[in-house]
Amino acid sequence: MGRRAGGRAARVALRLAPTPTGAGAIRPGLSGGAYRPLSDGQLADVFDAALGLLEDLGMGDPTPEILGLVCAAGGRVDHDGRLRFPRDMVKRAIDTAAKEFTLHGFDDDHGIEIGGDRVHFATAGAAVLMLDHETGRFRESTLQDLYDLARLADTLDNIHLFVRPVVTRDMETSRDVDLNTAFATMIGTSKPIGVSMFQPAQVHEVAAMFDIALGGEGRFRLRPFCKANNTFVVPPLRFAEDSALCLPEQVRVGMPINLLSAGQAGATSPAALAGSLVQALAECLAGLTVVNLLAPGHPCVMGLWPFVSDLRTGAMTGGSGEEAVLNAAAAQTANYLGLPSGVAAGMADAKVPDAQAGHEKGQTVMLAAQAGANLIYESAGMLASLMACSPEMMVIDNDMLGSINRTVRGIEVTPDSLSTATIAEVVYGAGHYLGHSQTLAMMQTEYVYPVVGNRLSPDDWVDAGARGAHDVANDYVRRTLATHHPDHVPGARLREIRNSFPIRLAPQGCWAG
Repeated sequence: MGRRAGGRAARVALRLAPTPTGAGAIRPGLSGGAYRPLSDGQLADVFDAALGLLEDLGMGDPTPEILGLVCAAGGRVDHDGRLRFPRDMVKRAIDTAAKEFTLHGFDDDHGIEIGGDRVHFATAGAAVLMLDHETGRFRESTLQDLYDLARLADTLDNIHLFVRPVVTRDMETSRDVDLNTAFATMIGTSKPIGVSMFQPAQVHEVAAMFDIALGGEGRFRLRPFCKANNTFVVPPLRFAEDSALCLPEQVRVGMPINLLSAGQAGATSPAALAGSLVQALAECLAGLTVVNLLAPGHPCVMGLWPFVSDLRTGAMTGGSGEEAVLNAAAAQTANYLGLPSGVAAGMADAKVPDAQAGHEKGQTVMLAAQAGANLIYESAGMLASLMACSPEMMVIDNDMLGSINRTVRGIEVTPDSLSTATIAEVVYGAGHYLGHSQTLAMMQTEYVYPVVGNRLSPDDWVDAGARGAHDVANDYVRRTLATHHPDHVPGARLREIRNSFPIRLAPQGCWAG
């Protein structure tokens, strides 16, 4: 009995000890790709069909600069005004495109390597509602919400990239939105971030803000810690004017770009899942071609985000099995071309953090991760088919992402892990593994532990207050928002930004300067 108690004490002590960086059971960028919804032949068919769309139908509404670039490289405009992309031109763009790149954090600790089959989890979205952690009611999202969500994500280890999850509905102009979104996101976390821009001039203002934050002109180009989410298309197969105008400017300031296509099957893309995938690939390849004509090798993510409709009503359904398999196939398709991949998963249709949210998020994120998506956006916090965001959901999702990342890692089989010598020691020794040196050594390197998930026995759970995951997550949210004020941007630089741009977020916490 004494041996058992001693083993338990050792396990508890080891569990509470901090894990050295990189020594845990999971980390950003584990290799996925075990799940393959499409065969190589089917992938080739999808690629060929996408090239055919660009050559035969092309893209509508090109901006003058895009028109000039593509036509000078061999493209053409026919009587219908649509810009055609020859197959060879698109293939040359794929050849010259960046296959891997570093997306930096504001500091040295949080940069991530994008490409190959390395898997990372990101927030994202444009929710217009917050499920308020104080009242439990939906309300319009604000700039303060965005800052609070960034601070929360800053503390959650399994969120590797913070992209704006909510829109700042209390801002009046597009310039206010762009500049304040960039500011609140940047100061809320030192992890890599992502934002969107409405107008070309605002791309340069945001880059100038980032230069100030990093300490001088040109610093952001040397250390790009922010990626642009650019929805440059209006499906099917048309350029979105304002976003398409921003695209070249994002290249010029050195900002990595998520080339984003978000057609909705049965509405703005074909109801056939394969057809929806073909259209998304064609649209993203058009953007990739434009970028690589401007600057060969500029870092881009192929943001194939094919959404799914409930064909009975036409409403988007982000948590369906169709959504899960389609986004996994989207990741597989980009990876097949050797291009960085980004998909959307975790977009639960559920309105609150409940069992429906859990199974919808679990299946969609799991398949995307197993398919090897480099960036899985909207994987934490989102509810109501992207209409709403919940801070408690983000905390609960962090546990889910850790578990999913552990499945991506899989099981390593080595002479040591086969454990034959350990088994012999236990058979001839204590008869159990509770205090064995291998057990203690592997507590942190082989196993992942939840932050809010409960593993107590029913009796112990009752004795501890019989609290559910939402209640525990709410405590985490309140505690974090009361105490965690990142200060990675020096106060003098914050003051310079405030003097240079119309910043609406009130000074508070450690960055009061």
